[in-house]
Amino acid sequence: MKIKKTILIEGMSCMHCVSHVKEALEEIGGTNIDVNLSTKEAKGEFDSDSITDNKIKDTIKDFGYEVERIEEN
Repeated sequence: MKIKKTILIEGMSCMHCVSHVKEALEEIGGTNIDVNLSTKEAKGEFDSDSITDNKIKDTIKDFGYEVERIEEN
């Protein structure tokens, strides 16, 4: 089942960062990913059976950014 999530991310400072975060979330199977630099948020849909919050956090961290919070919408 797909769940919509909003992820607050620290460390993004440019459009290159936005591209990195979007790419990272798509690589783990996120869909409809939208990353907003001004709000420091990424929104998307994630499979609740295979993509845990910890997996999202670890993936973002591997790309050099920090997840402050993940909310289900």
